[in-house]
Amino acid sequence: MRLPACAVVAALALTSLSPPVAVAATETLRVDLASSTGAFHGGATGILYGLGDPGVPSHDLIAGMRPRTISQKAPDGDQHPNGDALKIADSFFAAGGTDVHIYAQDIYSKWPYEDLGIDDYVARLRPQLEKVALRPDRDRFVWTIFNEPDGIWYSDWANKKEKFFADWARVYRLVRSVLPNARITGIGETRYRPDHLREFLTYAKANDVLPDITTWHELDPDSLALYRGHYADYRAIERSLGITPRAININEYSNRRDTSVPGQMIQWITMLEDTKVDGQLAYWSMAGNLSDHAVRAGRANGGWWLTKWYADLAGNTVRVTPPRPNTRDTLQGLATLGKGRATVLLGGTANAVDVAVTGLDRRVFGSQVDVRVSKTTWSGYEGDAGQPPVVAASRVRVTDGRATVKVPGGDPLAAYQVVITPAAGAAPVSSAPWQASYEAELGTVENATVYTQDDGSGSWDMAMRYTTSGRKDVGSMNKPGSRVTVSVDVPRTGAYSLGVLYGTNAFVGQQALYVDDAHIRDLTLPATLGWTYRGRYDTPVQLTAGTHRISLRTSGPGGFLGGASDITLDRLDLTEVTGPERTVYPLADARGSAVLRAGASVTAYVSAAEDGYYRLSTAFTATGRGKLGVSLSGRRATDLSLACAGAYSGSTTVHLKAGITEVVLSNEGGSPLVAGTLTAERDVAADRNAVRVEAEAGQLAGGAAVTSGRWASGGSYVGWLGNNGTLTVPRTGFEGPGKYNLTVGYAHADKNTGHPYNTDIITRTLVATEAGGKATSAPYRHNYTWDGFWAETSPLDLTTRGGALTFGNPAAWGPNVDWVQLAPLVVSSTVTRR
Repeated sequence: MRLPACAVVAALALTSLSPPVAVAATETLRVDLASSTGAFHGGATGILYGLGDPGVPSHDLIAGMRPRTISQKAPDGDQHPNGDALKIADSFFAAGGTDVHIYAQDIYSKWPYEDLGIDDYVARLRPQLEKVALRPDRDRFVWTIFNEPDGIWYSDWANKKEKFFADWARVYRLVRSVLPNARITGIGETRYRPDHLREFLTYAKANDVLPDITTWHELDPDSLALYRGHYADYRAIERSLGITPRAININEYSNRRDTSVPGQMIQWITMLEDTKVDGQLAYWSMAGNLSDHAVRAGRANGGWWLTKWYADLAGNTVRVTPPRPNTRDTLQGLATLGKGRATVLLGGTANAVDVAVTGLDRRVFGSQVDVRVSKTTWSGYEGDAGQPPVVAASRVRVTDGRATVKVPGGDPLAAYQVVITPAAGAAPVSSAPWQASYEAELGTVENATVYTQDDGSGSWDMAMRYTTSGRKDVGSMNKPGSRVTVSVDVPRTGAYSLGVLYGTNAFVGQQALYVDDAHIRDLTLPATLGWTYRGRYDTPVQLTAGTHRISLRTSGPGGFLGGASDITLDRLDLTEVTGPERTVYPLADARGSAVLRAGASVTAYVSAAEDGYYRLSTAFTATGRGKLGVSLSGRRATDLSLACAGAYSGSTTVHLKAGITEVVLSNEGGSPLVAGTLTAERDVAADRNAVRVEAEAGQLAGGAAVTSGRWASGGSYVGWLGNNGTLTVPRTGFEGPGKYNLTVGYAHADKNTGHPYNTDIITRTLVATEAGGKATSAPYRHNYTWDGFWAETSPLDLTTRGGALTFGNPAAWGPNVDWVQLAPLVVSSTVTRR
């Protein structure tokens, strides 16, 4: 955890607009499938403080990203209010995680850590060890016994290194005395320091206290150019000292401008995978959001989809040659070959890319291959992103084992997935709708200011700022006449979705949307962490073919919108909407095999744009009588029964939470099944099965109170829930036991403000108690404001026919509640023979 330099953003008064950046010539990324570089490792997307509390983030997001390792705070540590290693371990392991690293010094409350002497530290460490020793999975915990010793406690290396060596040996031996099989990491410095490492390893070898895992941090933007040299140098040090090669974990890497940004993250992931080491994304913002890759608690941004692509890789990696190796902020990529498919991940450039593939074995791929190119781009830190669209697809002829794949350019913040398989069936087609983006600062800016957020210098200060699309944004929208207008040109008359990338300073924002000077609606923009911590808000617009002026203004027909309109505008995205939300997931791309033998399963990660009902449909064949199980986020939703052999279509209408749901199809019978695709299609008509109740209409007790709120539906919400304050809702409209989804419109901004740069957000819990039934707890992540409401969905299983639901928290304060909704998990299931 390195303290970033202070970032002071100066307002620039511009008299003219900056011209768009010209797109250069096509670049070439060379992929040699015949040159294996070893088994796919998959360890590059670990995270420091990636988990906050059980359920924050959701199981689905963790499992989809599949980080192998995470680092969390010491049990009962004071450094942060959440992220306790023992409290989140079970959920991490259940989601497929391998090891939890414990930052043992995070037992201290201050940053940098209080230096109270080694005796004090040893006294604080022993209870941690004893707590872990009680667990049967104790060997899955790894100990980081010193964090950044070159900056904390031992910064005067010339005079304190001998003390550090002695303290290292003492603490090392304490760990092993309590946990004989414990793995210990070190040296864990702020950056790669070969002189320190050589001296440390020499001492550690001589005294039998060598770390099991070698660690250091790569937090400089130039690490993208220098890391491979650091790795090679470290391995040379090991050889020169006669030390058996250690596992390596770069246990803090990346900058603020990189996390959540696919085009930046692909560069870091590539260099770590190339050297077959583990890495953990740095903790710059808040615990529990997968280092800026989780939106709210259970939604994905564009960066998350890149980490999921990476987690999906299998087989062997192969040689990839970029145009400029070891050069920061340039085109980079990695590729794998296995199970009859080649996959390439690439990004880091605004240019179009030719992926020049060689080594296409005719015995595997034949004379033609099917190629799909999918794109995931930056959607903001708190900007929801759905399944990445296929932006290019074709059937390509293979000549002498060679083929070239064309990847479109124009977006330096994007990453791309190229999938190459033997040609089969109909040729693949793209699924991407028409889309265009418009930088706010390049529009007509009136009574507002264009700010430069990234001057292009590549300095540490710039790297420690949050990303801004186009490096500039529009702020100071605090006058009645403030407005930004962009000119758009759309290809067809119809429906479009307007995505607004914006920031607020932890308050709910508001802007008036105009099209061709006609007021469409006022937009209410959920609060974000800060001015440059981008959210994304999507709203529908109807446009005729041709040119239009889209304007966001601080005043609407009723006049000035007030302080809520003082937001930052970054970019406007316009996407054509061609029908109800519908996404197809080829199960050949899913985790597991689409050929399901008895007891086998296949897993897909389904995205939903909103809380509501979706029709999940799958086509499959059976060799005999059987049963296909459908599970959502670990809950069995339904079983589709098959009377005999044949081809079938199965459909079930289920309530999905907004964001990502892990959907598992399992063969519960004895006959093999072959699954084809899984389709999720929005079913708005089924939303009538959900019942929503305004919180103020319920019965209050114990201090809970109705409070007026500008942003609450109906103008009021219920506060002071918890600590004996309760809200009781009758079971009108959702009688009967069964599996439900509970959605709560909630708000809370509880946090611990003691840390100098991490935002120490706190999760609050709401307990739903069914009269005559049981109590069910659900976590509610900090959402930046006390009166701006997010919808959060959690499972709720009811056991009585009509027992009322009481919401509260007997042990602590709960969130403010605007409304609650109950929706049956499943409303219909059918199986038809094709």
